[in-house]
Amino acid sequence: MSDAPDEVVRLAEERDRARQAKDYAAADELRARIRDAGFEITDSPSGFELSPIEAAPPKPPVRLSPSDVESVLDQPAAFDATVQWIAQGWPEDILRGIESFDRHAEGRSLQHVVVDALEDVEAAWPDGADVVRLNPSTGWAAARNAGLTRSLGRIVVVVDGSVEAQGDVIGPLAEALTDDQIGVTGPFGIITEELHHFHESSGPDVDAIEGYVMAVRRDLLKEGLRFDEKFKFYRTADIELSFQVKSRGLRAVVTPVPVGRHEHRMWSNTPEDERERLSKRNFYRFLDRWRGRTDLTVAGSSE
Repeated sequence: MSDAPDEVVRLAEERDRARQAKDYAAADELRARIRDAGFEITDSPSGFELSPIEAAPPKPPVRLSPSDVESVLDQPAAFDATVQWIAQGWPEDILRGIESFDRHAEGRSLQHVVVDALEDVEAAWPDGADVVRLNPSTGWAAARNAGLTRSLGRIVVVVDGSVEAQGDVIGPLAEALTDDQIGVTGPFGIITEELHHFHESSGPDVDAIEGYVMAVRRDLLKEGLRFDEKFKFYRTADIELSFQVKSRGLRAVVTPVPVGRHEHRMWSNTPEDERERLSKRNFYRFLDRWRGRTDLTVAGSSE
């Protein structure tokens, strides 16, 4: 009882007097007030004892399947840009990235959408971030798509956790996307001659934008643009999305922006034989859909 605040002790003594007067209604009301103050009262022949009520352990956050995530794409845009992140490990990388984009926002309004598919880790995401908590078994593309449906920015920038902004990234991307002929843009472009081998290109026109940083207009998401959800691993999903964009008659264009790249954790922490297997499976899926469509490539369209 010595640990109880004076006010709680006073309520307990008042309750004891009510019990002695057989005013049990008043005694019950006082017990409830004592519990509201965080203490339990126990009666004994010698009086009463007060003990603190142990707080219940916090409930784990509810994790959803992608189909349970409510879309906001039918709502008007409310931000200059949505920056979308996916956490399948190493939340500290994403926290670094969010801080860097906010630091270089140049007065623009940013919405950070964080898809949290972490396993056995509870991350403290920044206040104001739209956090989508998914089951850890969710594949990469399905997780990305769930986050895309939460986008309220006029442009949507998909960013990998290995990326850190070193200056204004949003401004040049937004400016590039004012051209209605450009469907996807970012600083890292690749091209191919025959769809089987891709290599880096400074563009401006390229065949795909790599998923380290890739930006699209929100309107394309409203029209149904999504990653192919059969891509459980991230490799080649960015190429496939870029070809979806180009098949709509739009361009993929390199836009230089000031970013730094740190270690790509998913790549470096996946065993070599496993990442080789997953990468091949993804690339074969890309070829299954786009084999023969060299007309969509820079080389093919220039013939």
